[in-house]
Amino acid sequence: MMAGGIDSSRIESMLAQLKASAQRPQTDAIGGLAAAAGVQKTQSTGKIDFSEALKASLNSVNQSQVEAEKLGKNFAMGDDSVSLSDVMIAGQKANISFQATVQVRNKLVSAYHDIMNMQV
Repeated sequence: MMAGGIDSSRIESMLAQLKASAQRPQTDAIGGLAAAAGVQKTQSTGKIDFSEALKASLNSVNQSQVEAEKLGKNFAMGDDSVSLSDVMIAGQKANISFQATVQVRNKLVSAYHDIMNMQV
């Protein structure tokens, strides 16, 4: 099925790739684990803290946007080590992760409204 000119199976495979990359631990400049470390600590006990998972995913989205912006600035300044394709790919990854975050937020708000409108 085509959704806006793009095959829906390709969209689903891209989302699966994004989810897989989001679950891999990322290291920061110091060499320690990024914000996902809090999630991994709670996963070892079998419980996942929702607030920590949400915070880690928001930090991941922010990190991808910061990285895309940094690549764009470097390319605009004439850095030969940064290619246009790298800039465009980083920008699209940041855009997709942001759009997915917006959709999750919309679902959470919708669920909140449904719960608030329930009759007791």
